[in-house]
Amino acid sequence: MESRPARSPFPETDTFEDVLVAPVEAPAAGQLETFPNPYPGRDYTIEIVCPEFTSLCPKTGQPDFGTITFTYTPAERCVELKSLKLYLQRYRSQGVFYETLVNQLLDDFVSACQPRRCRVVGAFTPRGGITTTVTCLHEAETLASRPGLPVR
Repeated sequence: MESRPARSPFPETDTFEDVLVAPVEAPAAGQLETFPNPYPGRDYTIEIVCPEFTSLCPKTGQPDFGTITFTYTPAERCVELKSLKLYLQRYRSQGVFYETLVNQLLDDFVSACQPRRCRVVGAFTPRGGITTTVTCLHEAETLASRPGLPVR
């Protein structure tokens, strides 16, 4: 009996092998949109939890799963959530180590909205019986935090 490829749900193709997937653009800070902070004179915290994060292991090509949590105190701008979601989805086809990933997430987030403080935590599901959590921090420099400068 001859085996036949599975039929595609796409009417314009006969098999899944005929379906072309467009390459996904690499994630970049410029993909994050922001909006004006409605309370720029007040320190308050925004926590964004992304429980369905996926990327690829750069060694094996296998998928990595995790929860990414952004906790930040906005300055003049806040991050728009849909753009953050689309930005994070671009990592689905990226081979990246956890340490590089979480540091890049922090760098891009800070570049986009320049918060007063920001913490990014990547809590990844077990691989080989080992879980990994990577935490990166950013605190905007103020005149009071710079040694040797007078505080007014």
